[in-house]
Amino acid sequence: MEKNSIINEECVFCNIVLRKSKAAIIHENDKVICLMAKYPISEGHFLVISKNHYDNIFEMPLTKVEDLFKFAIKIGKTAKIVLNAKGINIGQNNGKVANQIVPHVHVHVIPRYDKISSKNNWPSRKLVKFEELSKISNLIKSKLVF
Repeated sequence: MEKNSIINEECVFCNIVLRKSKAAIIHENDKVICLMAKYPISEGHFLVISKNHYDNIFEMPLTKVEDLFKFAIKIGKTAKIVLNAKGINIGQNNGKVANQIVPHVHVHVIPRYDKISSKNNWPSRKLVKFEELSKISNLIKSKLVF
């Protein structure tokens, strides 16, 4: 974690950064952490989260925004290959009306597959067991090169 870190101990993502809550972590450095989404849209859906607490992307210095998206792209490329995805959605929500569920800036990286089909192409989310998330995390992690 960076010096002079900004942490909100009531925040679910800050508690993951502090290791007070469990998560299937793919990779991290002193600025960002990448972990599997607990309620994924598709197999391999992961989040890239700032280790400093910012409610939304507009509060962040641009260099920190860049750190988030560098991770999203680097790990997204690896996940696409390892999971045999046909495409990737990279998204970022700000505010409740934009469907930001956790008020801590994060980027969604969502592998997409031919096998998933629905009218709006956004399947419903469901809770995935930690063991399954860890299995996918370890698969992606095993092929990452930094």
